[in-house]
Amino acid sequence: MPQLIKPTARLHRAWLESRDEWVRGTHQAGAGLRPADEPDSPAGFAAWVARLHAEEDESITPTPGWVHCSYWWMVEGDRILGAISLRHELNDMLLDHGGHIGYGVRPSERRRGLASWALTETLVPARELGLDRVLVCCSDDNVGSARTIEKAGGVLEDIRADHRRYWIAIS
Repeated sequence: MPQLIKPTARLHRAWLESRDEWVRGTHQAGAGLRPADEPDSPAGFAAWVARLHAEEDESITPTPGWVHCSYWWMVEGDRILGAISLRHELNDMLLDHGGHIGYGVRPSERRRGLASWALTETLVPARELGLDRVLVCCSDDNVGSARTIEKAGGVLEDIRADHRRYWIAIS
């Protein structure tokens, strides 16, 4: 049974296995990995995980251009299946094409309903943040992600720069 957990340095090896399946350098939506992060070494991985936790802390001013964000990993046992993030607010860039929620499922675990499950689960903390709706975006050609968002109640607002923009009302 999959679970959503906070990122942990304990799963370094499992994360590397997942990352290598994606192919190094490939963007993993929802993971929060930035070019300056160095997740290969245990120390670099621990620093990245610590940054992810710090981004959630509302008492810490976010890096200019960024917003507070919560991260979870989709796991089954010690196997990382994917990641999902919840941005606490939108800046202009996120309103245009990033959205509140980003997610990615490792290639071998797709088509199991994990993204739908994780997206639905993430609506609970979004509601707890006081959001009454969330913006979720996907590439215009990503049919699977569009279906996932629509299944969660997403209503297409428009398509901008090859990204579909959906709003999900949180009841």
